[in-house]
Amino acid sequence: MTDEPLDAPIRALASTADFYSVRFVDERTDDHQVRNDIAQPLRSVRDRGAMLTAWRGAGAGYAATPDMTAAGLQAALDIATRRAESGARLALVDHRRVARPSASGAYASPGITEALPSRRDWLARLAHECAAARVDARIVERVASVQVTEREQVFVTSDGVRIAQRFRYVMPQLTVVAHEGGDTQVRTLGGDYGTIAQGGVEILGRFGFDGAGERLAHEALALLAAPNCPSGVRDLLLMPDQMMLQIHESIGHPLELDRILGDERNFAGSSFVKPAFFGHYRYGSPLLNVTFDPGVPAEVASYAFDDDGEPARKHYLIRDGVLERALGGALSQQRAGIAGVANSRATSWNRPPIDRMANLNIEPGASSLDEMIAGIEHGILMRTNTSWSIDDQRNKFQFGCEFGQLIENGELTQVVRQPGYRGISATFWQSLAAVGNDATRGVYGTALCGKGEPMQIVRVGHASPACVFRNVDVFGGTR
Repeated sequence: MTDEPLDAPIRALASTADFYSVRFVDERTDDHQVRNDIAQPLRSVRDRGAMLTAWRGAGAGYAATPDMTAAGLQAALDIATRRAESGARLALVDHRRVARPSASGAYASPGITEALPSRRDWLARLAHECAAARVDARIVERVASVQVTEREQVFVTSDGVRIAQRFRYVMPQLTVVAHEGGDTQVRTLGGDYGTIAQGGVEILGRFGFDGAGERLAHEALALLAAPNCPSGVRDLLLMPDQMMLQIHESIGHPLELDRILGDERNFAGSSFVKPAFFGHYRYGSPLLNVTFDPGVPAEVASYAFDDDGEPARKHYLIRDGVLERALGGALSQQRAGIAGVANSRATSWNRPPIDRMANLNIEPGASSLDEMIAGIEHGILMRTNTSWSIDDQRNKFQFGCEFGQLIENGELTQVVRQPGYRGISATFWQSLAAVGNDATRGVYGTALCGKGEPMQIVRVGHASPACVFRNVDVFGGTR
């Protein structure tokens, strides 16, 4: 990163637009990895540029540029202004009626000024866990990694608003593969790209990275010897690292307002949720409380302002099981006349913001893990997603997990392999029978949520306690 402010070149900008904004992004990612006790080459990526947005009459125009000089920014602003003028008569939203960003401010990830380990120290820590997983000849692959991303973002407007936000994302990962007799089983630390948060080296402790190599190796070996998950109707106890994806696919995506309005039908599908549902539709049982909360310390999608400059605050999307609010930013709210949140987000400088998930969380309930297990007569515990499928309305779904354990007469019993379950979003959440307390809560996320044309990949956070669902269709794989 540079010591000069990202927005230093904007002082000379001029435009005939009614309003314009510039969003600067400077991001660097370093990947450290040890595979089978061998340090892999460092992968380092730097991405830097600016998005210019202009409003002229009813229209809006966008132009992105990697040229951060005053001349480069001016050229992009001129293009954005011409596009706003030419597209005004076709605009879905009359931008003359859209409130402009009015508040300046700043945000920084927790501990962002604290130094991180050197590459040598990162590799030493990774190598230790990689070696610890070498417990048996049947362990055929061991991969430990940590990805660190530093992102600086500055948003300025022609009205004098300035928003500076600095982020640091840390994503530790650990994968252990066991193989015997033609069968392969995998255990990971929270699934693919799920163990990501804002902060520093303490994030590894949050996800239990230290000591996980040996534990995951023994769990992978246990899966080799385990029977397949039985099929049938059972109660289901989902742990937070699986709840993460359940929330993401069957609550998060269906509540995106632009998707509800039909914008994603050509690519990622639509939603079973209709505009008329908000305010009365029973999405789940009375135990279901879902919040959009960009203020959770260290959760991966925490921020103070979205990428359109709107102040971000906590809102209930679902309260006591009833749908209240959509995941829609300022433009979608204006277009639909439906209450939303500050979730206009862009993958980087070369994309305009669209409606995205951010931190989408289930609020803790009152049950301990022991109480939830004791309340299940015939069920199964599942953790760590490994596969998923959901229809284009984000309704009918099927998920597979890495690890399962039967629950019989209120007690955890046999480990089972290749556990899976299926359901329908519109009814699955109504079967929610118990929500864990704060002690059962896990804070996860994903670094790779894709949406939009052209494609945008953003980081999304999901915090959840363990949850129990009644009478779910579960199934197992084949040996």
